[in-house]
Amino acid sequence: MTDMTAAAAGPGAPGDIDSRLEGHRVELTGYCYRMLGSAFEAEDAVQDTLVRAWRSFDKFEGRSSLRSWLYRIATNVCLDMLNAGRKRARPVDLTGPTPLAQAALNPLPENAWLEPMPDGRIIPTTDDPAEAAVARESVRLAFVAALQHLPPKQRAVLILREVLAWKAAEVAELLGTSVASVNSALQRARATLTDREPVTADAADPLDAAQKALLERYVAAFEGYDMKALTALLHEDAVMTMPPFDLWLRGHDDITGFMTSLGAACAGSRLLATSANGTPAFAQYKPDPEGPGFLPWAVQVIDISDGEITGLHCFLDTDRWFPLFGLPDRLEADAG
Repeated sequence: MTDMTAAAAGPGAPGDIDSRLEGHRVELTGYCYRMLGSAFEAEDAVQDTLVRAWRSFDKFEGRSSLRSWLYRIATNVCLDMLNAGRKRARPVDLTGPTPLAQAALNPLPENAWLEPMPDGRIIPTTDDPAEAAVARESVRLAFVAALQHLPPKQRAVLILREVLAWKAAEVAELLGTSVASVNSALQRARATLTDREPVTADAADPLDAAQKALLERYVAAFEGYDMKALTALLHEDAVMTMPPFDLWLRGHDDITGFMTSLGAACAGSRLLATSANGTPAFAQYKPDPEGPGFLPWAVQVIDISDGEITGLHCFLDTDRWFPLFGLPDRLEADAG
């Protein structure tokens, strides 16, 4: 376990502690990501959780399961981090859409934005299709953004009860409160989410034949910078966002208009398939202006609904995202 041995409180701990704790890393990262809305803060929170668990493992008396104990520690870590009042958002949560004629690229600080997360870091492997579907739906960008509107403890209650299917008594024990308080918090959280934008993207695990064909057509249209073909794939009210810029566009006309004006330098790009937030995603590489090959430009997270692309979310901080996703830092000229 990374840095865990050095953090040990002392000798005598069971030899399998490392593997027992590490076995919970992915699900804990998914939980902390939903709580915090940040990929890197979530991973920091989980590492802190596992170090704390290691150091106090000799005090773990087994009155609850190891999993419950770890979630208690992770919840406390996240609540401490959220006490600073930080709330991450998408561009669509901050302003209205910008008409193409008024489009301008105004960056906001990194900690303003909801961040993407690779599926492999937050979605545990399971043989239960229903469980897998819930895991994917609950890390969609729209759902995680909606969670950010909840007070921290309501956020924890809703995730534990609705996503992880904990019983009210288990959540009450974890939070040190009553079942009545848990039920009340859940009711208030549900009411808040009802007022937010619903998650409408299609399931994508695994992609069906129609979704695969749609994405193949998207890759061909984007790499060929064929705006007519791209328009045919986009819903008429499709949304395009580009953190760290607060600009966002609605409608295929404004999206393709932007791509041929302010975004014209993306012509000739190459796309490499990946996955993020339970949905298809692509790493975008732009032509290297200094010679052959392609350089990182964005991680694109794609929303699909009813056979059309409804969302194109481009995260541009490649120094952070490409290493996180394990993506190459360059494509050679013959790539793709």
